[in-house]
Amino acid sequence: MIKQMIKHSALLGLLCMAGAAMAQVLPQGFYPPFGAGTAPVPTENGSLPPAAISAVIPQAQSPAPLIPPTVDSAATNSVRDQLVVVNPAPRGRMFGSQLFGGTFRGTLNPGFNPEYVLAVGDRLIVRLWGGVNFEGGLTIDPQGNIFIPSVGPIPVAGVRSGDLNKVVEQGVRKVYKGSTGVYAALDASQPVKVFVTGFVRQPGLYGGVSSDSPISYLDKAGGVDAERGSYVDVVVKRGDKIRKRINLYDFLLNGRLDLVQLQDGDVIVVAARKHTFSVNGEAYNPYDFEFFDAAIPLKKALGVAQVKPGATHVSVVRRQGSERRTEYYPLTSIDNVTLNDGDVVTITADRYPGTIQVRIEGAHSGEHALVLPYGASLKDVLAKIKPNQMSRVDAIQIYRRSVADRQKEILAVALQKLEQAVLSARSATNEEASLRVKEADLVLRFIERAKNIQPKGQVILAAAQRDQTLLEDGDVVVIPERTSVVIVHGEVLFPNALSWEKGVSAETYIEQAGGFAQAANTSKVVLIHQNGSTVLAKGDEELAAGDEIMVLPKIETKSIEVTRSLTQILYQIAFTAKVAFGL
Repeated sequence: MIKQMIKHSALLGLLCMAGAAMAQVLPQGFYPPFGAGTAPVPTENGSLPPAAISAVIPQAQSPAPLIPPTVDSAATNSVRDQLVVVNPAPRGRMFGSQLFGGTFRGTLNPGFNPEYVLAVGDRLIVRLWGGVNFEGGLTIDPQGNIFIPSVGPIPVAGVRSGDLNKVVEQGVRKVYKGSTGVYAALDASQPVKVFVTGFVRQPGLYGGVSSDSPISYLDKAGGVDAERGSYVDVVVKRGDKIRKRINLYDFLLNGRLDLVQLQDGDVIVVAARKHTFSVNGEAYNPYDFEFFDAAIPLKKALGVAQVKPGATHVSVVRRQGSERRTEYYPLTSIDNVTLNDGDVVTITADRYPGTIQVRIEGAHSGEHALVLPYGASLKDVLAKIKPNQMSRVDAIQIYRRSVADRQKEILAVALQKLEQAVLSARSATNEEASLRVKEADLVLRFIERAKNIQPKGQVILAAAQRDQTLLEDGDVVVIPERTSVVIVHGEVLFPNALSWEKGVSAETYIEQAGGFAQAANTSKVVLIHQNGSTVLAKGDEELAAGDEIMVLPKIETKSIEVTRSLTQILYQIAFTAKVAFGL
């Protein structure tokens, strides 16, 4: 019996400690207290019934985490710390949803509002100097006065914030007629609780101070419901009287937000969404917009969306009625076009290429940029190039961005196939499986490195059709410089630039570079000519000055399919990026 009582006492002590901890964490009224005669009765084994436990400890289906707002004023901490705010909503497609990300809710608004009317509980800063010296913070008492030592009470409740200094100065002058300086200003507004309702994420009663903006209270309620609420029709009411109508677009687009003094019991109501239109394409604000009227001029709508400079045309998709219609206008002819509820606007830049620009690099003495008519060929460039004594116009090169992008795509497909082959390879024994795991790790590392290879995008020019090669905007034309060396790199012992000699073969140059390295594939030697063309060296062909010799690495894997894929990828890298790349 004594053991049972000790057991019960210890359990009740733990419950008391848990209750005290929960009281510090949870807001008042969050969980119900035990009433008279409702104390939990332990079961025979000393445990509490589930109902008693659930009465003390909230269940897993509790609301979202409560975020107390951040405040700077000591006068409002006690009120704000007890208030509940809603987690911010994610930014949506609706223009205006970016307002409610939690930046307004926890910031005390100390801004000067000359129309603010002082009320009981407001805190003022008062300074006197000259005939009498005084400095301190004073709170408006229940009679509407502040009491200044050596001066007495001065009534300030109901005074506009803009008139405060004058009223206090008049009160001081009744006692001190001489040269006494007076300074009085509002330090902290009165704490209030305001109802937020209508089409918001979480209607409810939210607290702050009377000088906080209505956006702050909307933010605490989670913001306007982006699917149903209005951003252009927000009303502040006191009883049945509408005190202020707020259009949030005025704040977003023009920076205008009328100041309004709030009191306990004021209601902020977000109306239902009015009319909307959507904007896509060449605009700085490609969002869904709301407007009051049933129709709005297209020109006005585009002014809100802020069309980009390069835009030329606009299409309007009409969604009203049973028929879906599309209209298309130049931006210069939209003065009489109107938008209706639900219309979708797409702004386009219908530009056709009139000219192209080509860069000229390498050994030449002319301009480095040429503007040519659309459809120009390499012949037009050659006519304007000014070669010098070091120019090799016969080995001219073209590098093109679209070709580099395509080479990158082809390499990515090959790497994906290689990855699939490595991961799907089968093993007959445990030893072979272990070897395949290590091999797969090496190959996967190779794949990650190969993804970073940037192809050069070179267009290899055929000698017979070189002048007729069409150019694209952004092409880079390179005129190689005459040289007297041959470069040997890749899987050789000493990669180097060697002096060119007439009649010397690729094998001789490789021997002069120290010979093949241990990982070299002696049958895969790539010869890169100065014009960018690439061939497999046969060993006895004659090289020209400026050629490169690239020795590819040898691939040895357990899978023939993996070996074939790796070899193909190494060829691609060698031909498109002009580098030797190994495991």
